[in-house]
Amino acid sequence: MAGKTVRRLLQGNEACAEGALYAGCNFFGGYPITPSTEIAETLSRELPKRGGKWIQMEDEIASIASIVGASIAGAKALTATSGPGLSLKQEVLGYACLTEIPCVLINVMRGGPSTGYPTGPSQADIMQAKWGTHGDHPVITLTPSTVPEIFTETIRAFNLAEKYRTPVFVFYDEILGHMREAVELPEQGVIEVVDRAKPEGKPEDYNPYDTSYEVAPLAPFGKGRRFHITGLNHNDDGFPTNDSTKIDEGNRRIMAKIDNNVSDIESTEEYLMDDAEVIVFAFGSTARSARFAVNRAREKGIKAGLFRPITMWPFPEKALKKAADKAKSIIVPEMNLGQTILEVERVTGHGTIVGLQRVDGEPIHPTEIIELIEKHS
Repeated sequence: MAGKTVRRLLQGNEACAEGALYAGCNFFGGYPITPSTEIAETLSRELPKRGGKWIQMEDEIASIASIVGASIAGAKALTATSGPGLSLKQEVLGYACLTEIPCVLINVMRGGPSTGYPTGPSQADIMQAKWGTHGDHPVITLTPSTVPEIFTETIRAFNLAEKYRTPVFVFYDEILGHMREAVELPEQGVIEVVDRAKPEGKPEDYNPYDTSYEVAPLAPFGKGRRFHITGLNHNDDGFPTNDSTKIDEGNRRIMAKIDNNVSDIESTEEYLMDDAEVIVFAFGSTARSARFAVNRAREKGIKAGLFRPITMWPFPEKALKKAADKAKSIIVPEMNLGQTILEVERVTGHGTIVGLQRVDGEPIHPTEIIELIEKHS
């Protein structure tokens, strides 16, 4: 990176807050919940210094509603939560998807269901990100695996939210949220920051869901353009419709703006994959154990490699299928009872896919992965 860079030792949650600030976040609405609370704490100190707004709401539903409202008014808005807090946010998330309101939600995953294990890690919310709210809706979910990556992926989350007018998730677990690593914080302008498109033309001609655009420009409330927003299926002008053709077109369009831009949204890492015969598919903190296991397997002469989705949704189907075509077996370690393994099976159709699940609040150890690599090499 060019330009002045500051190197700091940051907790994952602190790096998330720094990424949000770098991206131009100027509104946080949240409710404290372990293990995400440090994000709120950091922003409570830093946002007021920069002219931003920070508010603790009365509950998780109000917190997600607050960031949707702030975004409609033109803010770059963030909330952060975990476990049961994510469950409470689902209805308003569906509203944000249909109304196409850009915002970012951080979920620091912990044990569940219900209150579960607040201070232990989990990766069991991945399918909730995809299917948590009802109806067909667009989903972008980023899954960093290091503290520096939490910083950059939070910036990317804001960029994607602004570019595609949609909520964007960043999911990582308690281990990463509380881990400390060195993070390079570049000066402003080194990493691209995207702002939403603003409308042009006469205010009276503005339609918030103008279908002549793939992603229509979004005017901020109170800045000269009057328009309507509803959680009902709507016309280009935002008012409700019962026209089945318009309902069909609208539902398909909010999906298509993501599906048609997967190449821009998708991000993966392939480590030692060129000649890999055993693939380990892993994300988040489990990918760290997987990388260690792959290195040890290579030392033993086993051709192992790591496939890591940085963007979990949309799922990296083409890249994974291409990688899996050359493999003898695929190992899928995850801190849940088998969620992403179902996607790996669906996409690859591979004959030897082996899961490694752990739900006791402890991380998956590299030795557990090494044993499976050796067994299926």
